[in-house]
Amino acid sequence: MNDTNIEIFNDEKQVLHRVKFVLLLVLQIPSILISTCIFIFFLTHRALARIRHNQALLTLFVVNFIQVTCDLPMVIHFNQLGRVSPATPGYCTWWTFLEYTLNGAGEMLMATISIQRHMFIFQPHILNIRLYRYLLHHLPLLFCLAYPIILYLIIVVFYPCDGTQWDYTSNVCGLANCYLVYNKVLGTYDWAVDNGLPIVIIIVANVALLVRVIRQKRRRQQQITWRKQRRMTLQLLSISCLYFVAWFPNLCIGVVQQLFIPTFLIEVQFDYIFDFTYFICLFLPWICLGLFPEFTNWIWKSVFHRERAPNAVRPTDH
Repeated sequence: MNDTNIEIFNDEKQVLHRVKFVLLLVLQIPSILISTCIFIFFLTHRALARIRHNQALLTLFVVNFIQVTCDLPMVIHFNQLGRVSPATPGYCTWWTFLEYTLNGAGEMLMATISIQRHMFIFQPHILNIRLYRYLLHHLPLLFCLAYPIILYLIIVVFYPCDGTQWDYTSNVCGLANCYLVYNKVLGTYDWAVDNGLPIVIIIVANVALLVRVIRQKRRRQQQITWRKQRRMTLQLLSISCLYFVAWFPNLCIGVVQQLFIPTFLIEVQFDYIFDFTYFICLFLPWICLGLFPEFTNWIWKSVFHRERAPNAVRPTDH
């Protein structure tokens, strides 16, 4: 009876892996194609790329593109086989380093963009001053990229560990980094500060922005146009909702695991909840289609309304 239950359990796992494999692969291809078109569009439209709030989003798109082309293939490969391959500590260390770094950078960039959007809408003149431009725009974006790389190099790559804790039957090797397994203080800090705090900032900043925009709209005497506010606000809210849906369930479960019950909903987390985070890199390019009308028009004209060159008219002899 026990052998029968184990066999049924393994069969269900294999079916789940196959479904995930097909779903992720089907969603990955258009995500890569749309992201490539986004980069081509901004390379050919330099004026739009130089707009400051577009620069921040472009940085986020670059991180997103690296994730969908470098990190996601390892997830797809795992689901195809139903196990980690190669099953080595070195591979698991590299995989978790890449996963944590890209996830952390994406969250921090989104939190920074959420704060900066207040300046772009209500106080854009501040960034005309070079000092404030570097302090409030360039340096925060640089920090969002450098901090996760340095942090996870220290606590993932260089953290002393024998490598026996990895789970080669789970996605991302069971997220069994030594600092998460053996160092509760460091693990709690990572979940709370590096993952939880950006989500809190995203929520608070977006709610505050929505309130400010509504109040501003009611003040007819203000010079800021509602059309500009609406577009920039919708951009932020749409992307922020994607991050919230993907990360909030994971953070709640992770905090309970770190503070109280290490095995709390762990099967549900690895089988379903953690995969929500991949929706970000898969659906972010699609959101761009609805939020950048210039890009959508460019795609439409390039693909569907390519005008034919007029036929050359040769002079006739009389």
